[in-house]
Amino acid sequence: MNYYKFFITKSPYFKPVHYKALRTYTSYHGFLLQTLVSLLVPSSPFLLCWCFLDTLDQSNQERWHHRRLDPPGFPLVAGLQPFSFAFRASEKRVQSLFFTVDSLLSVGVPVESSIGTPPVKQLGIADTGSDLTWTQCKPCTQCYKQNIPLFDPRRTKTYRRVSCESDQCNAVGSASCDSRNACQYQVSYGDRSYSIGDLAVETFTFGSSSGGNVSFPKVVFGCGHENDGTFSATGSGIIGLGGGSLSIINQLDTSIGGKFSYCLTFLDSNISSTISFGSNAVVAGRRVVSTPLVKKSPDTFYFLTLEGVSVGKQRLQYTASNSKAEVADEGNIIIDSGTTLTFLPSELYQELESTLERAIEGKRATDSQGVFSLCYELPSDGELKSPPIVAHFKGADLALREGSTFVEVEKGVVCLTLVPSQDLAIFGNLHQMNYKIGYDLVKQEVNFLPTDCSKAQ
Repeated sequence: MNYYKFFITKSPYFKPVHYKALRTYTSYHGFLLQTLVSLLVPSSPFLLCWCFLDTLDQSNQERWHHRRLDPPGFPLVAGLQPFSFAFRASEKRVQSLFFTVDSLLSVGVPVESSIGTPPVKQLGIADTGSDLTWTQCKPCTQCYKQNIPLFDPRRTKTYRRVSCESDQCNAVGSASCDSRNACQYQVSYGDRSYSIGDLAVETFTFGSSSGGNVSFPKVVFGCGHENDGTFSATGSGIIGLGGGSLSIINQLDTSIGGKFSYCLTFLDSNISSTISFGSNAVVAGRRVVSTPLVKKSPDTFYFLTLEGVSVGKQRLQYTASNSKAEVADEGNIIIDSGTTLTFLPSELYQELESTLERAIEGKRATDSQGVFSLCYELPSDGELKSPPIVAHFKGADLALREGSTFVEVEKGVVCLTLVPSQDLAIFGNLHQMNYKIGYDLVKQEVNFLPTDCSKAQ
């Protein structure tokens, strides 16, 4: 089932329209917004929203820079080629598009939690790039397949729907009211995936490092009765860890003190990734490096400052976008556990690719979809030898883990998992693996500790 819903409005802030996504266009890329308007509604100031642009045809050199916002999920655009949402592997976006390695497709942070009273186990994909938490619920008029049973709000004592006049309903951004004046949310994504259902409050329970459980009452979440697209059967929904008001992080702020952390395991690990809150989320030790968070709009995103990257001993500088000064813009990249690849500004990426080309001895190849810029034939010994890559954040140098920089994207073809972008730069989850990453929203910093996440407690 393909879901299409359209609104027409003159204002990018009109509530039924995806106001957070459009505000991002306005703040960062106003010219891109105007391009979209003219493409969708030629010679018109009106904007057609919840639009799926997969009929637009551009060169493979132009890419969608997939960003999912919550609410309600609309892609930032760097070109108009509709395949970058496949990079959003946490929800197995468009599996048949070009990835043939299941492990790459399933990248994400599945978080086990329990919902309701009595508690019922759920598995959501942790996403620092969105706010609203939702799970599939009975009765389901349209649901994607999931491995665990659907949550049934009729079998819990603590489930309550949210009023249409509430601040929580207003914060969702794209909502409507039913005949009982209860709030109904609508979230859509650039690859036609969507969730529609009831906004409600419920008790959420998470495990703690001490071995016990910690419960949080009256957490606002989405109980999805109509959900479809390319979500993975391993997950029952989304855990929104962004910085917005509906994020579970902000909802639990008084209990967790603005602290959470996660540790992502490698693609081939049989051990689940972990997430911690509050005092259990403190990342400490002599090998910890820290980088400041930069406050920018939209508040959903966690902005960092990337100063450059190194290939072996050669450092490539990330210079300011609007000057010749050899200093990086503050807050020039976001860190996102829900985006798979790392997106770099085109100029920095081109330097990186050229440097790697000179250093790597191998036979060049192309992936069949023409998505990746730097690919090689997989050597007979199964290992492409490439120099180490280090990402230099302000105050923190992170070595990108071997095995995550070049990945086999189809049989016999390995490609660089850093890609160019004309739009917002993103530090994706492939390059966060085997680091314990702690967010301290009080101190406004992110801490990184090299860790074997398959053994981390």
